[in-house]
Amino acid sequence: MADNFNRFSTDAFPGELRAAAWQQTLSRIGLACDFPAAERTPLHGCASVSVSSHASVFAKLHGSPQILHSPQDAVGKRNDVVLILALLEGHGQVSVGPESATVDAGDIFLLNPQQDWRLDLRTAFTAILVELKEAGFLARLMRTGSSDLNKVATSFGTGGISADFLYSIGEHFDGLGPEDLGQMEASLISLLIAGMARHADAEDSGDGDAEHSTSVQLGHLRRVCRSIENRLTDPDVSIGEIARIENLSARYIQKLFAGGDTTFGEYVKKRRLDRCRNDLANSALKHLTICELCFRWGFNDAANFSRAFNLEFGISPKAYRSSAGKQVALHLQRGRPASNAAATSEKRRNSRKTHGAPRVAHVDGVVDGLRDQFASILSEIAEHAHVPLGDEAVSTNSVQSKHHYIPVSDKTVHWGYFSKTIKPVVSVHSGDCVTIETLTQHAYDDYERMIKNDPGAESVFHWDANGKSVDRRGSGPIDGSIYGRGAGEGFGVHICTGPVYVQDAEPGDVLEIRILDIQTRPAAAEEYAGKSFGSNAASWWGFHYHDLLTEPKPREVVTIYEIEHPTHEHCCAKAVYNFRWTPQTDPFGVRHTTIDYPGIPVDHSSIVKNYGVLKNARIPIRPHFGVMAVAPLLDDEVDSVPPGSFGGNLDNWRAAKGSTLFLPVAVPGALFSVGDPHASQGDSELCGTAIECSLTGEFQLVLHKKKDIAGTFLDDLDHPFLESETEWVIQGLSYANHLVELGANAQADIYKKASLDMAMRDAFRKTRRYLMTAHGLNEDEAISLISVAVDFGITQVVNGNWGVHAIIKKCILGHPDEAI
Repeated sequence: MADNFNRFSTDAFPGELRAAAWQQTLSRIGLACDFPAAERTPLHGCASVSVSSHASVFAKLHGSPQILHSPQDAVGKRNDVVLILALLEGHGQVSVGPESATVDAGDIFLLNPQQDWRLDLRTAFTAILVELKEAGFLARLMRTGSSDLNKVATSFGTGGISADFLYSIGEHFDGLGPEDLGQMEASLISLLIAGMARHADAEDSGDGDAEHSTSVQLGHLRRVCRSIENRLTDPDVSIGEIARIENLSARYIQKLFAGGDTTFGEYVKKRRLDRCRNDLANSALKHLTICELCFRWGFNDAANFSRAFNLEFGISPKAYRSSAGKQVALHLQRGRPASNAAATSEKRRNSRKTHGAPRVAHVDGVVDGLRDQFASILSEIAEHAHVPLGDEAVSTNSVQSKHHYIPVSDKTVHWGYFSKTIKPVVSVHSGDCVTIETLTQHAYDDYERMIKNDPGAESVFHWDANGKSVDRRGSGPIDGSIYGRGAGEGFGVHICTGPVYVQDAEPGDVLEIRILDIQTRPAAAEEYAGKSFGSNAASWWGFHYHDLLTEPKPREVVTIYEIEHPTHEHCCAKAVYNFRWTPQTDPFGVRHTTIDYPGIPVDHSSIVKNYGVLKNARIPIRPHFGVMAVAPLLDDEVDSVPPGSFGGNLDNWRAAKGSTLFLPVAVPGALFSVGDPHASQGDSELCGTAIECSLTGEFQLVLHKKKDIAGTFLDDLDHPFLESETEWVIQGLSYANHLVELGANAQADIYKKASLDMAMRDAFRKTRRYLMTAHGLNEDEAISLISVAVDFGITQVVNGNWGVHAIIKKCILGHPDEAI
């Protein structure tokens, strides 16, 4: 394995380049790969790589089915290197020479990089690979046995702890620095030695002639090493003591070590030096002197320790301590390098709050040196004719277009989640138009203005002591067993109308959603007839929440707006009043001190309304739908808050009347849903919401079949793509496909790992890819054009998976409808 390049994803590349880019990336970390000939699913690969302070390489890989194997030049590598393979998710088969075994999630194998090995991953997978440097004796423990398949028993004892340890490394990978990994490396070696010894205990037959059996000798050696690990801090540990503990002769133990080209004394000294080196790199122990550290690990002479350390590692203990943890910059960057603070400990996986405040993970990704390798492929791409989007891209369809209408009711909505198992409310053909009513989940902030006497809204929001019309609100457990907030736990908040089943839609196709019209939903109460209203909640998930100036801190404030009907382009919204959220008790008796569950009835007798707020402000309205989605491929319910490759909660106000959204189809029928209607929103949606206002939209759904778009930009589309009359809008996200990239715990982890630098990187890569694929630019042309003519903006910082969008004006590329 090679240097640290942090994070790489194939999503940054056009389809034709992905396989080569992924192979190039894997080669940088000492791996090679092949792809099953019959595999038809789109290639996906994501690699996060970091180098420990001891030069060992840690890699976390996600990917579609593929075959990882040793490179052709594997033979000749150093013989003190061990490759740890831990499969976190997925299934396959591992082979070393003629031997093979199945590998499942939770399995750990130790591999010899000098041998030909092969890992056939038959499903999408997540894996941790660690190339341990200077692990000579661990390598010796592996290679003395009769089998080259060194599987660590993870069903019990220290092997099970090793598996949990590697799972935790994978979970926190993006936040771990070289010093953190250096500490973990030392612990991991000790755990593996102990785990191998436990395995030897289980296999030891106790035969009187076992001393002449290679496999039993290996078992004895592993047990001896485990005993030594437990006594490294004892300066008086001796071969005689270990012999008595293990019921072996001292002569026999010396013979075991001689088989590994070392002695008992040299091994003990080497392990003590490793532990001292680890402590010298640990900033938490900087208060201890070098002498105190060496005495801690059984050395009783500081001068001898210093000489031995210098001889072993080629640097003095003092010099090593002063340089430990420092990283060499991998590429030029502005600004002072960030400090390498140790990651804070967190609770074990699967025990966290799902909708938590995001934690910034400073992650970057760089892949260099691909231009020459891909030059010929890029030339071929440039020769493909670009299929225009918009009106010119309509697929012909023999079925006459029809118009469908979906009124909003408790029978036509799903609240707070997406799922491929939701029963469609209507079935349409390509080219059909659909009028869809939508409701804001914040309507109960003012029942009189936004629900009263509206049969559709009343049916959806109905909630009394006997039950709710729409019980599940979110992707959590239906019994609300995590926090007791209610069915679905509010892990997802948007009322979505649909889904719409599109005939003949299959995975690999692209669904074009044309937004033909948007109208506000008028109030039904007599006293507000003809008016429309919306709500803005400055909430606990807002970016501002822990950065308030005035008391009380923190606080949530709801502002109710009146919205002019969008009959002309200068319509506005005006604030009516605001109120500070006070604890509300729902009809089931649950007390909500914050807005932690959607659709909580607000008792207006418990709040103080402040009229005259924002009295001079007139907010231009730009009606749009924050959520437009097709169903994700995942089997479970998917939280509606974080957007993804399927669309969802993009919260980009440019998804308005006259614009078109393109989404890749992941499941049969596409299953299109729409919700989270907004009257207006600023880029960032900073306080947590827009002006949440019920809307009705008219859409035309056009299906682009995979076979019809081959060789075009749409053929390569694996993310939301927005087009207006004058612009193309590329949507970047912190994680382009968080449901795949973050694994089984993605719907919790996304809230802790999103950052704007990752979203900006994703937006840049997608924009570069679009310009190269759709417009035939080479990479240098695309980069220059992006820098001088493309505008990037912050879409939102409140949806878990943060967004940055790129706006490409059509006129700069000679669009015929626009003059430069």
